[in-house]
Amino acid sequence: MTNTPSVPPPFAASRFSVAPMLDWTDRHCRYFHRLLSRHALLYSEMVTTGAILQGNAERHLQRDAAEHPVALQLGGSNPRELAQCARIGAGYGYAEINLNVGCPSDRVQNGRFGACLMAEPQLVADCVAAMRDAVSIPVTVKSRIGIDDRDSYTELVDFIATVARAGCKTFIVHARKAWLSGLSPKENREIPPLRYGVVFQLKQDFPELEIVINGGINTLDTAEALLSQVDGVMLGREVYHNPFLLVQVDARIFPG
Repeated sequence: MTNTPSVPPPFAASRFSVAPMLDWTDRHCRYFHRLLSRHALLYSEMVTTGAILQGNAERHLQRDAAEHPVALQLGGSNPRELAQCARIGAGYGYAEINLNVGCPSDRVQNGRFGACLMAEPQLVADCVAAMRDAVSIPVTVKSRIGIDDRDSYTELVDFIATVARAGCKTFIVHARKAWLSGLSPKENREIPPLRYGVVFQLKQDFPELEIVINGGINTLDTAEALLSQVDGVMLGREVYHNPFLLVQVDARIFPG
């Protein structure tokens, strides 16, 4: 099925988005979500550069035009490989390329990508620059507010500023830090405390950037309240478990 994409609303699609979730936000899930909201920005599962360049790119990247707008989230840390994958993803019609700098799993760390990249802001900047040179669609970054004991606001500002200088204009920030050892990915979504105030401060300190907040958001009332402080909200598991929440998104989040 190849429906023509709907006319975009008067707000950026990133005003409300559904998070990339491994094994969950595949093309079938996204197609279903698009039936419930015309305007929410949907994300693919994270796809590693290796899966695209050495695996079956068609299987990982296939999408239906009716899902649009959909962002492709990539996992990797090699600028050249990420640029190649961004170019391939753009060819499949994705509306955005997003770099995963937030996943704390051991498997991801062993591949030197995900949240551990927060310790290497210049490498992330190099990756963003390479992808931006390769595609004309937006290149964005999804991160945490810090990792392990490297969770000071100063370090977070340095990370955002360094990556922004490479041309990244949109940051999706999970408002928890990640512990790279000692906690499972599930525990990293629940145990480190939510610190929304840190993300609000980022928006104040970087007014020229688009700041999207993620983490612990499970109602549209909360989403609407947060939109008074930031540019966008991203919901994850709540949408998967309660998809009919999306039925109200267009009217409440994208009015007009």
